[in-house]
Amino acid sequence: MTVHDRPFGRYFEDFEIGDVYRHWPGKTITEADDHLFCMITMNHHPLHTNEWFAQNETVHGRNVVVGNLVYSLVLGMSVPDVSGAAIANLEVETLTHQRPTFHGDTIYAVTKVLDKRESGSRPDRGVVTVETRAFNQRSEEVCYFRRKVMIWKRDAGPTRQFPYTDEAAVGEG
Repeated sequence: MTVHDRPFGRYFEDFEIGDVYRHWPGKTITEADDHLFCMITMNHHPLHTNEWFAQNETVHGRNVVVGNLVYSLVLGMSVPDVSGAAIANLEVETLTHQRPTFHGDTIYAVTKVLDKRESGSRPDRGVVTVETRAFNQRSEEVCYFRRKVMIWKRDAGPTRQFPYTDEAAVGEG
C-alpha cells in the first residue's frame, strides 16, 4: 500500500522565479454565490442583486458579480499552490478588474512567481512575490493582482500531522 499526501502550499525553497501554477478546478459563479457574498459583506448595490435595476439602469444590462467575490475566489483558488504553507499574506500591491464578470461565468486562474528573497530579519523564512490572473470561459482576463507572501523555509516550517493513524484511514486495525 502507498499513502499519497497532497501538498498544500509550498516552502520557500520550492519557488523559482518564472514558475507558473495553473490552479484547478475552475468555478462557475452563480447568482446565488453572488447574492450570498453581497449579503454577507453588506454590499447591497442593486447592480449585483436587482435584475430589473441591472437591465434598465446600467450599461451592462444585466447583473455584474461583485468584484470582491471574483478576487476572493481567485485568491482562494491559488492557496493550495501558493500560500497554503505561508506564514502570512503581507501585501496586495495591485488589484485590477479588467472587465466585468457575470452570473454563469466560469473563472480560471494562473499564478506566476515574480521574485523571491530571504527575510532580512528572520533566517527561517522568505518573501515570495507572485502575480495571479483570472480568466473567464472566453479566455478574457477579468482580474489581476500582485501580492507578497511570507513563506516558511522547509526546515523551519511546522510539520503537518493527521489526527488519525494511517491504519484507521484505510480501514485496518
